[in-house]
Amino acid sequence: MHSFRTPEGVTLGVEHFGDPEAPLVLLVGGTTMLSWPDEVCASLARGGRHVVRYDLRDSGTSTTVDPEAPAYTLRDLAADAAALARGLDDRPAHLAGAGVGGMVAQVAALDHPDAFSALTLAGTRPVAPGPVDDDLPDHDMAVLKRRFALPMPDWSDRAAVAEFAAAGAEILGDDPAAARATAERVFDRAPSTEPAVQLANQLGLVFSKLDCAPRWRERLPELAIPTLVVHGRHNRFFPVGNGEALAREIPGARLLVLEQAATAIPAAAASEIATAMLEL
Repeated sequence: MHSFRTPEGVTLGVEHFGDPEAPLVLLVGGTTMLSWPDEVCASLARGGRHVVRYDLRDSGTSTTVDPEAPAYTLRDLAADAAALARGLDDRPAHLAGAGVGGMVAQVAALDHPDAFSALTLAGTRPVAPGPVDDDLPDHDMAVLKRRFALPMPDWSDRAAVAEFAAAGAEILGDDPAAARATAERVFDRAPSTEPAVQLANQLGLVFSKLDCAPRWRERLPELAIPTLVVHGRHNRFFPVGNGEALAREIPGARLLVLEQAATAIPAAAASEIATAMLEL
């Protein structure tokens, strides 16, 4: 594990795969880097890319200050991505974001077009957290009601947190065993067992408090780089219509629907996703 310090003094936890001299693929976590499975990173590296995944602020090994009151905005997170891309390679990078990391990636590609040569958006949507646009499918509220009905664990108890993650994954249609294993890794990588820190790492709730204005959806037609949109057919958190909207509104974008996937990126789809990304 490595770190990168941005010009603003923020430390980002990063992990490298492949040849540092190869073209860069920068993976934005949602919120931790482990949103991107090891298998996807390894597949891209085998395809001749320098793959770097990283943690957003207030997660993993990146700078953590106060996850309950973030003193930065979505635009700051986008600037972090651009600074990291420029700091790692003097050539534009292929930027990829998953979940809320896909929101960071969209804004980064729009605000810092010189830093990026291609864009992949996985399981995300073209608007910020909160009320969705009328033409976009919202969260499956029946599923979310079951998800939020789960009793909160003791966030300082690793086993309880892992079981909570597995139960939530089963409700969302994801693999409980994979979710349990990832939650354990996320727990171990967090800077402390403080409840607010573990909650931010496990559920990414910093985004519910983050200033994500102004809107960016209307700017999507400005994107002039090859774009891949990846979405699980059974995603109940961001239903597939959100991915379809992204693919329609970004010029020339390709839509890859993972027919057996839900919210999380499944390791079983690593080769298919990597192949599509390498074609950009």
